Amino acid sequence: MGNLEHLNFFLGSPIYMFIGGIAMTLLWQSSSLSTTAIIALVASGAIPLPAAIACVLGANIGTTGTIWLAGFFVSDGMPKGDTFRIAIVHSGANLLMAIALLPFCSQIAKYAERF
Repeated sequence: MGNLEHLNFFLGSPIYMFIGGIAMTLLWQSSSLSTTAIIALVASGAIPLPAAIACVLGANIGTTGTIWLAGFFVSDGMPKGDTFRIAIVHSGANLLMAIALLPFCSQIAKYAERF
């Protein structure tokens, strides 16, 4: 693999990796594709496990973009009624989970490395 030293600033910051996971999933519209790419990068040694965990949490948030996009098309603009409520709950649950777990990416990685 090429020289990735210029990316160390981003790889060492869970917040940047989290935002990167969101952006990657919003662009691809597939959290499965994002997660697969992240796993491949970890397996090749390109990114450390704590950074990958933050990125996967971001990908989980990014996947909520799909329901908002569907809501825009179904409602001819901003989602309304049940579509809006479903989008809010889906986004809120994923955001709460990410906020709760993001500070513990290093500890989660240490635990996962035991297996």
